[in-house]
Amino acid sequence: MKRVVPMVALLLVVALLVWPTAGKAEMYVEGYMGASFASPVGEKLDMATPGGAGTNGGWRGSGDFDGDVDPAFLGGGKLGYWFVKEGFLGYNYPDWAKYFGVYFDLSYHRIPVRRDDLAFQRFQPLPVINFINNNISMDGTALTLAFMFAGRYGFLPDSEVPFGRLQPYVAVGPAILISSQRPTIHLNVAGNPDGLGMDSRYQTSTDVALAVETGLRYLAFKNVSLDLSFKYRFAQPQYRFEMIDSRAEHFDVDYNPTYHLFSVQVGAAYHF
Repeated sequence: MKRVVPMVALLLVVALLVWPTAGKAEMYVEGYMGASFASPVGEKLDMATPGGAGTNGGWRGSGDFDGDVDPAFLGGGKLGYWFVKEGFLGYNYPDWAKYFGVYFDLSYHRIPVRRDDLAFQRFQPLPVINFINNNISMDGTALTLAFMFAGRYGFLPDSEVPFGRLQPYVAVGPAILISSQRPTIHLNVAGNPDGLGMDSRYQTSTDVALAVETGLRYLAFKNVSLDLSFKYRFAQPQYRFEMIDSRAEHFDVDYNPTYHLFSVQVGAAYHF
């Protein structure tokens, strides 16, 4: 969490550079919900007893798994504005500015990694030992705060909405992804019919991420719009877990996945 302060400060500086004039634009607040998806997040995880293999009775190993992620419910909201002459505190922008805007986007969802086979190998101390018929699952969450730069175009203009009621848009921007994971591992150990169950507490990673979104907004009324959008986020969190097995032995586990997060959402916004 120590990296949160400089990341938030950076986003606020960017926002403040825009805010003095952007506050005089067409503003809107939106709530949305949808479904999140992710490409497989499986990566090698490294496991060692505290102090590593050099300690008395210590050992070190690594494991690989696919890391397929189940879909999950997503919820969030946006606060944004377009640089137009109409609307709340309208300002005399140049005409081309109406095609551009900015918004904050806050969303939350789970990252549930389904139960999967884990190929695990202990390589220190020698001899090398392969543990077979192992499995792993994870339960995680993701909270994303993004500052997005957006462009749009208008279709179906009329007297009430001169820009156009149908507005496709695309946006890109930096984000802060606060994610957590909690792994559960079962190792099949020769001579132990129950194997070794290993568990951990939730661990959190705060990282700079990239966010991209494209969508289609329709103004059903002058001040009310409906929004259908697709979102992508990229981040590379780093987790360190302290795991305890069924024999009360402790292990340090490092896991550094790459997240490709996708979501589809529908929302409703009020413009003022």
